[in-house]
Amino acid sequence: MNQEVTAYIENLPKWQSNISSTLRNLVHETIPAVEERIQYKKPHFLKNGHYAAVISPSKDAIAFMIMNANGIEFPKTFDGPAERKWIKLREGDSADLSMLSELLKQASDTL
Repeated sequence: MNQEVTAYIENLPKWQSNISSTLRNLVHETIPAVEERIQYKKPHFLKNGHYAAVISPSKDAIAFMIMNANGIEFPKTFDGPAERKWIKLREGDSADLSMLSELLKQASDTL
């Protein structure tokens, strides 16, 4: 795990840090050889040098973006163009981790 990403997540407000840590662990469990780094001022996760996922905090939410999403059926709770989809998680939300993991696995399998 990248220390820069760890520091970034630890410096978020507590509820955002908790969600981001959970999502980070989910990415590492779903994509065992994933690389992570801070890019464009937020955590990016790469597989074989290609973007797989991004954790993007805003004032009132954490957006979890899944890249390489073309051709994958996403629930209506996701936004974004065909090539990347994201879901916004707000304070008090509970993420469906098994669904997120399955979508991330489908999207990253071809990377």
